[in-house]
Amino acid sequence: MDIYDLQNLIAQQQASGEDYLEFLRVPSLSMGIYTLPVGSTDSQEPHTEDEVYYVVRGKASMRVEDEHQEITAGSLIFVAANADHCFYNITEELTVLVFFAPAEYTQVPDRHNDPGR
Repeated sequence: MDIYDLQNLIAQQQASGEDYLEFLRVPSLSMGIYTLPVGSTDSQEPHTEDEVYYVVRGKASMRVEDEHQEITAGSLIFVAANADHCFYNITEELTVLVFFAPAEYTQVPDRHNDPGR
């Protein structure tokens, strides 16, 4: 059994200097902490896996395809695989817990076997 303390994970992510810290990876699921500062730009691309975001703290807006919604601490957002999405208008530092199913990047086609390469 693995048990994680959310505050410790946030501290590890901040100490890493990276926006994203993956802390769990098994074939069927991966999890991470994602933080975006006030006024920053979320430049992520669509993922090939389904995602769930849980907003731990902060305030922003979220776009999924053509839908826009304000989000705050406690918001849960489902984003289907391959959907274009991003956080924007970040007015309070945004920290989200991210769940990928299956694990992030496991559905990306194997480029080594791609005849177009």
